[in-house]
This record gives sequence, C-alpha cells and structure tokens, in this order.
Amino acid sequence: MTQTPDLSERNRWIALVVLCAGFLMIILDQTIVNVALPSIQTDLRFSQSNLAWVVNAYLIAFGGLLLLVGRLGDLIGRRRIFLAGLTVFTTASLVCGLADSQGLLIGARFVQGIGGAMTSAVILGMIVTMFPQPSEQARAIGVYAFVAAAGGAIGLLAGGVLTQAINWHWIFFVNIPIGVVTGVLTTRLLPNDRGIGLHNGADAPGALLLVASLMLGVYTIVEASNYGWGSSHTLGFGAVAVGLLTAFIARQATAANPLIPLRMFRSRTVTVANVMQVLMVAGMFGMFFLGALYLQRVLRYDAIEVGLAFLPVAVGIAAMSLRMTAKLMMRFGAKPTLIAGLALVAAGLIVFRRAPVNAGYVDDLLPVMVLLGVGAGLVFPALMTLAMSAATPEDSGLASGLVNTTQQVGGALGLAVLATLATTRTNSLAAHGASSAVALTGGYHLAFTIAAILLLVAIGLGLALLRPSPALVVGHEVSPAGEYEPDEALAYLDEAA
Repeated sequence: MTQTPDLSERNRWIALVVLCAGFLMIILDQTIVNVALPSIQTDLRFSQSNLAWVVNAYLIAFGGLLLLVGRLGDLIGRRRIFLAGLTVFTTASLVCGLADSQGLLIGARFVQGIGGAMTSAVILGMIVTMFPQPSEQARAIGVYAFVAAAGGAIGLLAGGVLTQAINWHWIFFVNIPIGVVTGVLTTRLLPNDRGIGLHNGADAPGALLLVASLMLGVYTIVEASNYGWGSSHTLGFGAVAVGLLTAFIARQATAANPLIPLRMFRSRTVTVANVMQVLMVAGMFGMFFLGALYLQRVLRYDAIEVGLAFLPVAVGIAAMSLRMTAKLMMRFGAKPTLIAGLALVAAGLIVFRRAPVNAGYVDDLLPVMVLLGVGAGLVFPALMTLAMSAATPEDSGLASGLVNTTQQVGGALGLAVLATLATTRTNSLAAHGASSAVALTGGYHLAFTIAAILLLVAIGLGLALLRPSPALVVGHEVSPAGEYEPDEALAYLDEAA
C-alpha cells in the first residue's frame, strides 16, 4: 500500500505549486523549441529533414516511457521518480544549451525526453493522493490542467522572446534554475512515499515490450509525414509496433506480477475519457502548431507577435480552469462540463478555418483565441478528472502516466496527420496556380476543418458512452444524494479559496 505522510493545508498547496512548476518546465520545452527551430537550423546547419529530429527525438523518448515510469512511481515511490526525472531533464537541458553539433543536440534532446517522462508521468498521481477530498481535488486538478493546456501558448511567447532577445541556447538554459529550485523545494515539501514494492509489479519482459512498442509507435507517427501514411515504411513499422503492444497486453494478462494491471482499463469512463483526450489533443495541439505557421508564413507575424497572438488562449484557460471549472464540475458534473468545453473548442476551430489571407487580429483571430481558451479551460480539468476516476492509491501513478501518454500520442498523431493533409492541400492549390499565401491558407483551412471534426467525434463519444452522473470526482462517483452535495462542495470551495 502506498503511504503518503500527512501535509498541512498550506504545505499541500505549496507542494502543488512546486509540482506544477516542474510540469510547466516540461510543457514549455515542448513548444518553446518550435519557435527557435529556424535559428537552430541556421546555426547548426541542419537540413530540413534532420531538423525534425530536434523535436522527434524528444517525443519518442517522452511518449515511449510515460506508462512505464508512471507505474514505476507506484512501485518504488512517485517522489523518487519525480526527483530523478528533474535531475535528468535539467542536466540534459544544460547539454542542449551547450550543444555545438547536430548529433549532440539530438542526443541530448532524447535524454531530455527521458527526464521529461519521469517528471510528468507521476505528477497527477501525486496530486490525487495529496488531495483526497473531492472539492480540493477538483481545484488542484484545475491548476494542473491550466499548466498542461496553457503551457503551450506561454511557450510560444517565451520562445519568441528568448530567441529574439538573446539566442536559441537560452531556451534550454532557462530550465536549469527552474529545475534546481523545483528539486530543492520538492525534497522539503513533498511527501516521501515508499511505493508498493517491486514485488507487486516487477515484470522486466513486459517493460521491454511496452517501451519498444510505444517508442516505435511514436517514431512511426512522427515520420509518417516524411514517408507517407500508405508507405511500406509506415505500414511496416506500424505493424511491428502494434504487434509488440499486443504481445505486451497478452503478457500482462498472464504474468504473475504484471507491470500494468489491466483492471485499470475495465472502467468505461476511464477508457472513453482517454480516447476522447487523444481526439481533443490531436485537434487542438495540431492547431497550435499550424496556427503559428499561419501567423508567421501568411500574416508575417514575428516570433514575439505569434506568442502574443496566442496569449488570450492562456488567459482563457486560466480564467476557467483555476476557479470556474471546478465549481461547474461539482454542480453539474464532469460530463456536461466536458461536452460544453469541447463544443466551444470545435466552434473556435470552425471560426479559424474562415480566417482569410489578410486576416485582422481583432475581427478574425481574437474570437478564435477566446473560444479556444475558454473551451480548453473547461475540457482539460474535466477530462483529467474522468481519466483518473478509477485510480486507487496503488495505481495513481499508472493512471497519471496513461493520461500523459494519450496526450502525447494524440499530439504526435494529430500533428502528423494535420500537417500532412495541410501540405498536400497547399501543394495541390499551388500546382493549380494559386499564390503562395492563398495556397498556404487553403492548406491550413483544411487542417482546421479536420481538427474540428475530431472534436465533434469526441463530443459524440462523450454523449453516447460516458455515464450521465451529476458529479464525478476522482476515485468515486457522487450522486445528488451521495456523500458530497453540490452546494456543500461549492461552499467548501469558496472557504478554501
């Protein structure tokens, strides 16, 4: 049984801030690099194809290890995994900043992905353990969701400022003081849980199959835009990845001490929520990447202007997820809150697909950013609450790793699919005589349309398959006549705030 020492009310919320600071560093790094890629390419003489590996090396390590290290957190202690990840990530950031060759930067980015996976995989599990009360838990997950959702927009702005004001090396150097301070505060504030012991899940062959299948799967997705979805490379590697994952599942069903107990996936709510998250993240994160390109390549925004353009998204997420979403979930339940948020995000994407070649920010883009920000501020806390709803103290690290894995797989898949479709559409329009700006805009419009369709599919899944419980909180479902009445929960929220 995982044991978590009691923390005072004040220290628990300070510990939450520390955890989220570490997570923000990881999230920022995933988008801050995108803005600096042109400078990195020029400085280190990357070809266009090799430049993609600055991002892909990180994604493969990160996405491939999340489930494994999340489970290891349950077995040997989540704080231990978190601190080890911070150390690896911070050290790798230093090497990335000092890199003067392509090979060194790509290798350091792979190691950085390992540290990022170790750090982020256990955070949500630590949060639900530290905040067992439903009302507190809803607020704590709201803070975490804000960091997860808004970090991408903040990273675009931070990347632009650092790259233009100093140089690209500082997008990595900035992680070092954050990592050191977070590590010191972690040792002082976070509970030192012992874990349930390796004898309860030390399945080495299963671990090898899991990491191999996920890394190969992420590699296949991120390289699909180069080789094509119907190519022998994509189909071959994809088939091997699926085969390894199938072997892993079979192993977990028969192993005496499985690495990942399959009971986690018996909950329809957990399974559907994670599938919905794949669709949501695929649409929204693909939009972030392609939307930034639209602003840069069509509207001629510079790096800082791109970051400022997306700032309302972060503000909208903060306004909802840090306060309002928790109240809405406690009063109306997670499912209605989630569906409403998904509808707003889908509406934002539909509006974005109408942005013209000469779009004005206030008339054409600001409504998009507001809809996306408010919608995402509703969606992410509700999705994470649903995805963690079956987590026990022994499995919370695994559930947390699963949430992060579906995020990363959704992001990688969405980016690969939407970018490929956008490029194909742009090339077709250019071949028929369209100007560069018109061709690019047409490609982005198609991508935003597909992204909106993904959100609509997620809404359909939620309406059809999620149980309509009025209030759903991590670890237990609550009926109107249950232990936690909505009005009582709201009163507790107001008191705690």
